[in-house]
Amino acid sequence: MLSIPARTRVPALVSAAILMVLLGSAPVRAEPPIRSPEDAACRNEARAKVFSAPNPKGLELEDIGRQIYFACMARTTQAAASPEKPVAKRTHHRHRRR
Repeated sequence: MLSIPARTRVPALVSAAILMVLLGSAPVRAEPPIRSPEDAACRNEARAKVFSAPNPKGLELEDIGRQIYFACMARTTQAAASPEKPVAKRTHHRHRRR
């Protein structure tokens, strides 16, 4: 049979181990997986600009980053959706032999 100090020490160690496993294995913030190169670029842009963006409304950093991200995604999808100007076909001029 365990002594009284040993009986109180065992549950404390078990609960500490459970907390370490739960807190250590969970990511700090969960983000959805990256779906495209544009998505990755916009995430990087939002991370880079979140601290330097103006914040007159006093928004949280997550909200500012979300605004930057969605503005970037709107730009990239708009650029991808707009048709490019057709490239003029070159006509090859053959030189006549004299």
